[in-house]
Amino acid sequence: MSALPPYAGPLERIWYYAFRVICGLILFFLIMPILVIIPLSFNAEPYFTFTPGMLALDSDAFSLRWYRDIIENEQWLHSMKNSFIIGICATILATALGTLAALGLTRAHMPARNLFMGILISPMIVPLIITAAGMYFFYSDVGLAQTLPGIILAHTALGTPFVVITVTATLAGFDTNLIRASSSLGATPTYTFFHVTMPLIMPGMVSGALFAFITSFDEVVVVLFLAGFEERTIPRQMWAGIREQISPTILAVATLLIGVSILLLVTLEVLRRRGERLRGLSPG
Repeated sequence: MSALPPYAGPLERIWYYAFRVICGLILFFLIMPILVIIPLSFNAEPYFTFTPGMLALDSDAFSLRWYRDIIENEQWLHSMKNSFIIGICATILATALGTLAALGLTRAHMPARNLFMGILISPMIVPLIITAAGMYFFYSDVGLAQTLPGIILAHTALGTPFVVITVTATLAGFDTNLIRASSSLGATPTYTFFHVTMPLIMPGMVSGALFAFITSFDEVVVVLFLAGFEERTIPRQMWAGIREQISPTILAVATLLIGVSILLLVTLEVLRRRGERLRGLSPG
């Protein structure tokens, strides 16, 4: 069934299809540089270009050697372990702190709400290089530079704004009468939060947590300032690989990260639709 109304004129029909062609070209322009990385990661030769064998679709020109190198290389394994440890810990802290901040900011009598909101989301606004430099000088003074706890706290600060924004948006449609009803039935504030408030704002919390994890997992500027050799993460190892030892293993890692990003984006979309259904904004 056509999306165009039957009374649409010739110019409207032309624009309808032209608009979709333009959107398709823009999407192709944005996605193509990323898609090129995927076949190159299966190159049997240590090159960053398509070989004649690859262009001819010769099976001997393709190999999994660079993916095997990820498993066999101690530096990549160590970087992956650091990335997951830092990402998971930073996500847990950012989700807890961001949720508490969002609950406070949505209170009806919260003083200076806009001021506190601006401070909390400032890591998203301030250029990252400035934030990283400030964290370096501060963490150096308190002894947290070149330590995993220091990087975890830094990534927590970068991920918290995403949790604040998503949870605040979820609380915008929250019915506070549910809290009053729970209190009137004798429930404690803690019981009310975990059994009434939290289940309803869970989609926003999980969405914010995923954004915080992506931010931590992909972040490289702060790690360049704060991390030593033992605290290298995957983006830091990729940066070092490009500057010090060019290897197509970087392409294999990038392909894996693209897959992880796609899975996280699909999860975010599923959670968004579920949140809309819970708030009655879309049909079930």
